[in-house]
Amino acid sequence: MKILFHKTFDKRYRKLNLKLKQKVDATLLIFMTNPFDPVLKNHPLKGSLQGKKSFSVTSDVRVIFEEHEKYTVVLMLDVGTHNQVYGEN
Repeated sequence: MKILFHKTFDKRYRKLNLKLKQKVDATLLIFMTNPFDPVLKNHPLKGSLQGKKSFSVTSDVRVIFEEHEKYTVVLMLDVGTHNQVYGEN
């Protein structure tokens, strides 16, 4: 799996506190090992984000991504609280 990071993801990630960055990093490692691990709650999105997917970092923090070629290439689009990643679209 090749993971790419959109500039929006990078910008929001840099603004996270250290503890949350560590949690995102740990969750990304789980994702790279098994994107369908039940702890991630990986699911497709609807509405304006149709065609994209999301997984959970914490009860409120999500990562939005696009999966290509059956998870050969994954583009991480955004990271943040539920309101941040879903409220602005």
